[in-house]
Amino acid sequence: MRILLIAIILFLLVMLDYKLGERVYKSALKKKEYPNRQSDLTLFTTGEALFNDYFAELKQAKYHIHILFYIVRNDDVSQQLLNLLKKKAEEGVEVRVLVDWIGSLGLSRKTIQSLKESGIQFAFSNKPSFPFFFYKLNERNHRKITVIDGKIGYLGGFNVGKEYMGQDPKFGNWRDYHLKIVGEGVQDLQTQFRTDWKQATGVAFSKTETYFPPLPQGKMKHQLIPTDGMYLQEKYIDLIKQAKREIIIGSPYFIPGKKVMKALLDAAERGVHITIITPMQADHMFVKEAAMPYFHQLLKANCDIYRFYDGFYHAKVIVIDDEVCDIGTANFDKRSFFINYEMNGYIYDKAFIQSLKEAIARDLETSEKLTMPFFQNRTIVDRVKETIATILSPLL
Repeated sequence: MRILLIAIILFLLVMLDYKLGERVYKSALKKKEYPNRQSDLTLFTTGEALFNDYFAELKQAKYHIHILFYIVRNDDVSQQLLNLLKKKAEEGVEVRVLVDWIGSLGLSRKTIQSLKESGIQFAFSNKPSFPFFFYKLNERNHRKITVIDGKIGYLGGFNVGKEYMGQDPKFGNWRDYHLKIVGEGVQDLQTQFRTDWKQATGVAFSKTETYFPPLPQGKMKHQLIPTDGMYLQEKYIDLIKQAKREIIIGSPYFIPGKKVMKALLDAAERGVHITIITPMQADHMFVKEAAMPYFHQLLKANCDIYRFYDGFYHAKVIVIDDEVCDIGTANFDKRSFFINYEMNGYIYDKAFIQSLKEAIARDLETSEKLTMPFFQNRTIVDRVKETIATILSPLL
C-alpha cells in the first residue's frame, strides 16, 4: 500500500512539473514566420543521393559549417561525416555542431571529445534542466538544418546514421524528403540555427557578412516557418481549408488530433480528394496503432490511405492542389504539433510541386492501399493496443 501511495505521489509530481513547465514555456512563445523568399530548390528522396551531394558541398566549405540534427548515430555513416567535419576544422573552417540531447544520446563521450579536440564547437540542444525537468525532458529539437558558408542550406527529414542510407536490414530502403536550398532562403536557416545555438550555449555568433553574405534570388518562391510546440496545428488547418481539389499527406506517424481531423473530414465532405501515405512497418511502439482510429474515419469518408512497404517511409510532406507543398521536419502528429521544435518549408512553385507529385506517385507504386476489410479482421489484441495508443498519443 505504501509503495502504491509513493508511486501515485511521484506520478502527480511529474504531471505537475510537466503541466507547469508547459504553461510557463508556451506563455512566452511568439509566432515566427520568415518572409517569402526566392531560392533554387533541389529535392532528394534517398540517403545516397542526399549525402553524396551533402559531403561534396561540405568539402568545399571555406569559412563555416553549421549543422543541426535530431539524430546523429554512433555508427560508420556518422563517423564518415564527423571525420570530414574534423578535417575541415583542422583546415581552419569554423564548425558548429548542434544535436538534440535525447535524439543523439547514443553519441559516445569519446566521439564528442574528439570533435572538440579537433576544434569543432559542439553542443546538445534541449538538455533537460531544472525547473520543470520532466517537461524539458520531453521537448525535442527535431529540426535538421545545415548551412555552409551562409550560401548553401539543407532542410528536411534525414538524420545521420546507417538506416538513413538504407543500410539497416530491419528497415531496408529508407524513403525521406530533404531540400537543398541555394539563394535567399539560406539566411533564414542561418538565423534559425543562430537562435537554437544561442539557446543551447548562451552564446550567439555575430550577424556580420561572414555568416550572412549577400544572396541572389533563386527561381522558386518559398517560405520557411519554425515552430516550437505551438502554431503548427493552426498552419496545417489553414492549408487544409485552402484545398479545393486535392490533399496529399505523407508522414511516418499519423496522429492528427481532433481539430486537424475535423478539417480533413470537412475537406472530404466538400469533395476534396485526400491521399495519405504512411509506412507499413513502425519504428516506435504504438505509433501504428495510434493511427488506426483516424484511418478508419477517413476510409469511411472515401479517402485513400496507402502503406509504403518497400522499406521505411519517413518523408514529411503535404501537397495542397497544385498551389503549395510543405517539406520539412514535422510529422503529422501531436508531438510535432505541440512539443517538438520543427522547421517547415512551404513552396509555391508549380514546376517543383509537379516534380514532387511525380516522386510521390513512385512511392505509391510500392504501397498497399488500406481497405475496410482490414479493420473488420482486426483481433482483440489489435483493438486493445489501439486503445492504449490513443491514450499515449500526445507523447508518441
